[in-house]
Amino acid sequence: MHHVSLSTMNTIKLVNHFPLLIFFLFFIFTTTIASSSSEKETYIVHLRSPPPDIGLLNIDDWHRSFLPQDEPRLICSYTEVFSGFAAKLTEEEVSIIQQKDALIRVYRDRLLPLATTHSPEFLGLRVGNGFWNVSGLGKGVIIGVLDTGLLPTHPSFGDDGVPPPPRRWKGVCYFGGAGCNNKIIGARAIGSAAANATAPPVDDAGHGTHTASTAAGNFVADASVRGNANGTAAGIAPHAHLAIYKVCSRSRCSMVDILAGLDAAVKDGVDVVSLSLGGGSAPFEYDPIAIAAFKAMEKGIFVSCAAGNEGPAPSSVSNAAPWVLTVAAGTMDRAIRAKVRLGDGREFDGESLFQSPNSTSTLLPLIYPATNNTPADCSFLDNFDIEGKIVLCQSPGLTGRIDAGIGVLAFGGAGMILMNPKPDGYTTFADAHVLPASHVSYAAGSEIISYVNSTSAPTATIAFEGTVLGSSPAPTVAFFSSRGPGKASPGIIKPDVTGPGMNILAAWAAPAETRSTMAVSTERAFNMVSGTSMSTPHLSGVAALIKSVHPHWSPAAIKSAIMTTSDFVDHSGEPIKNEQYQKASFFAMGAGYVNPSRAVDPGLVYDLGVNDYIAYLCGLGLGDAGVSAVAHRNIRCSTIRNVTEAELNYPSILVNPQDKPITVKRTVTNVGKASSTYVAAVEVPEEVVVVRVRPRILHFSKANEKKSFAVTVQRKGGSKNGVEGNLKWVSGEHVVRSPILIPAKSSASFATAFAVNS
Repeated sequence: MHHVSLSTMNTIKLVNHFPLLIFFLFFIFTTTIASSSSEKETYIVHLRSPPPDIGLLNIDDWHRSFLPQDEPRLICSYTEVFSGFAAKLTEEEVSIIQQKDALIRVYRDRLLPLATTHSPEFLGLRVGNGFWNVSGLGKGVIIGVLDTGLLPTHPSFGDDGVPPPPRRWKGVCYFGGAGCNNKIIGARAIGSAAANATAPPVDDAGHGTHTASTAAGNFVADASVRGNANGTAAGIAPHAHLAIYKVCSRSRCSMVDILAGLDAAVKDGVDVVSLSLGGGSAPFEYDPIAIAAFKAMEKGIFVSCAAGNEGPAPSSVSNAAPWVLTVAAGTMDRAIRAKVRLGDGREFDGESLFQSPNSTSTLLPLIYPATNNTPADCSFLDNFDIEGKIVLCQSPGLTGRIDAGIGVLAFGGAGMILMNPKPDGYTTFADAHVLPASHVSYAAGSEIISYVNSTSAPTATIAFEGTVLGSSPAPTVAFFSSRGPGKASPGIIKPDVTGPGMNILAAWAAPAETRSTMAVSTERAFNMVSGTSMSTPHLSGVAALIKSVHPHWSPAAIKSAIMTTSDFVDHSGEPIKNEQYQKASFFAMGAGYVNPSRAVDPGLVYDLGVNDYIAYLCGLGLGDAGVSAVAHRNIRCSTIRNVTEAELNYPSILVNPQDKPITVKRTVTNVGKASSTYVAAVEVPEEVVVVRVRPRILHFSKANEKKSFAVTVQRKGGSKNGVEGNLKWVSGEHVVRSPILIPAKSSASFATAFAVNS
């Protein structure tokens, strides 16, 4: 079995037949490149597909033919989802390689950031009935997780009830002893994350263990974090198989290693790839992850990616290629309640995993250590007397909240109220603080500041109320969840869908230096973490469940099922809100919040294949070279009917009519009952736009039958506002909903001119 090669050699081994020898000689440097005195860096060299007479065993040799022969340079070769290699090179050597005919592009390696007792229940997944019952809990499906590795001894990765891996599985598992089982069928460390070629991918950060158990962790009773959120933990697809690819260190992931991990996962035979990584927003032809994911899609592999944690800024979304599922992060209806009570009797709900059994109602002095009208982030406390007081601090955002409490405790503070800055709104975190603490919203924090400033001796206390279910509104979009549109293709609504990403309880591997201080056994530790890193494996698990029921569905069909059955209203029937408790736009939540129980039976799907995406890429204006780079083949756009972003057969619709109506076509495939009828229903503000659907009725007489329809959008009167709405195809059993988004008239930028709150 051939692997992605991580070895290096000092000489080129030429194959012993003449045509191939001539070919190699053509590519070998005609003069030896002297080792440059400049520092060598890691580069990814993207090549055209190798000649057909080069077998897999000779790929490494072909790649070495591009490199200096003075010392080993090759780091790894890519063969499945990307054509090329990674190597250590100087700038001068890169310049020479750039003259080669086989070259597409050279990328400097870059580091990418890393982007459930209750979440299955919140999503309607329950043992013994519904989707879990129909799907067999994901049996037979392999989820590949590219992350920081995994703690194999954690009970979440036991294989009770999990069948042996499918015969098509070709991967390896480098966990020794009982670390490999029917649950963990593959495990390897890649590149810089590996001490050697067979090093076990043990998680030393926690992130990979958390994401893997969220996607496919088995059932573990009595799971909790510091006694909170107690219940039976389970991933979304508890009986699916896991293939683990350690491509990340504790906080960063090398693009070189990510590509090698994707290459290995596809070669090994995974069905779903889960990428909880921030991928940036480069044009697709310059985005190695988008290029690799295209090939994975072509091979029928579903790729689930994090939207990123750069919200709420417009156009901050990562991983926005239409052939991947881009996942936003939302809240649930569970809170770990820590209520703030002020001396004047007012109360404000907050959250904290620090739930003191000895909490009292005693009021303590309250201080807000701000200077010169600068918000108090509690990073400078030297000049304040906080001994025995509750300190009000402004939250630093997505990270650093626990550190703020450590600082307060170090200066003698008795407690901490962490308030959001305005952009973070009502999104609060349940953190494992080191002292009594409560994280409150910006609105609550503003009232507390007003109280402090208007009272000569302000006081407060924090009351701990434990786990509370049924909090409202829920779900909402978290402030940090990156917003669309994507910069590479702003005419596609991104992200695609929202999943649970706030205060997610899942398995944890504690960093080595903290294990001695943990209150529970590290072998069954759980942690509560937030981010699009957490929402992404939820959707990877949902995709695995759908794949288990519908093994022959394409990645696009699975994505369509997820999107068109998602919820756009919350549990009270109101439109889903963002972090400011305003209506969330589709650029914030995608089509809506995932509803797995409906996704398994969507009725109709919007399907797409490789040729559809190629026509779209040509219409996007990448040019022949750009499209060829993404599509892994030579493309001449002049010979293809190009389509616009609006014309791509996507489950959502974004059109931008100015003074003339725009008509776009969509095609749906019947995956429900053979004989069925659907009627179109349009929900848009009629005073702003007119949306016509022709035909308005679709009759199907057989399974997998396709029907096309046209949607015409025209502005009404002098309206210039942006509009959101829905197109629904309604039968007696199904509602197939597609979001419709019309940006503001004459907008120079979708991101800045769209007149609906994000």
